Amino acid sequence: MSAPIRHYLLASDFDQTLSLSDSGHVLAELLGIHGFRQKVDGLARSNLVQQGGELAYLIRHDPDFRGVRREHLIETGRRLELKGAIAQLVNFLERGVEGYAFHFCVVSAAPREVVVSALEGIVPHERIYGTEFDYDPGSGEVRTILRVPAGYGKVTVIEELHGQLGLAPDRVIYVGDGSSDVHVMLHVNNAEGFTIAVSENRLLTRIARATVLSDNAFSILLPILNQMLGMRTPEIRALIESHGMVLHDWERARTDRVHIREAVAP
Repeated sequence: MSAPIRHYLLASDFDQTLSLSDSGHVLAELLGIHGFRQKVDGLARSNLVQQGGELAYLIRHDPDFRGVRREHLIETGRRLELKGAIAQLVNFLERGVEGYAFHFCVVSAAPREVVVSALEGIVPHERIYGTEFDYDPGSGEVRTILRVPAGYGKVTVIEELHGQLGLAPDRVIYVGDGSSDVHVMLHVNNAEGFTIAVSENRLLTRIARATVLSDNAFSILLPILNQMLGMRTPEIRALIESHGMVLHDWERARTDRVHIREAVAP
């Protein structure tokens, strides 16, 4: 008899994880707003909002962002530059691999309309979880914030998803790039799940089970195939080639970051 299929939830962040550009920057450029980074940094220093939820706060409360409508968010998604091979990644996860099946979804603090627009035709709308707004029926402008999957908000979404799917907590894989992913990565790791960082953010690289740096979204599969499924490099290379791509370079290394200075004489 064949072994039972193991089912996994694979959840990915969006900004800087599946995209190469940032939703907030692109929206600010679309609206002609300057100083977006300074606004975000100011909110971070004030600890007024959870990390990752800055854009939602600005859209609702900052005078410069007053007047944001659904069509602005949709256009922002169209202008975002995505990482390569997202469609191939989604296709692979939908097909699965012998003995394993994956439920892929996107969990992001970016406005849901932005992510849906950016991934139109690639990821089903119902698999996308982002910041949700209520719009004024008259003006069409953002009226209230309904939900922000940032910080612990992402933990809540992950908990809901693996509960709905009937999966054990250790069957969760999470992929992220920044400080706003720290809480959910710690949560997934604590439940013996698997976490992947796609940036050199020091907070994440200390926490994540694996770190992958690439502008190709398919790359997140390498540590999954290697560390979780036990596939060797030739098998992984052949699998990638079967999806119309070539693994040119895969440098697996651990980097020790060391800072040493001379002691000051008394």
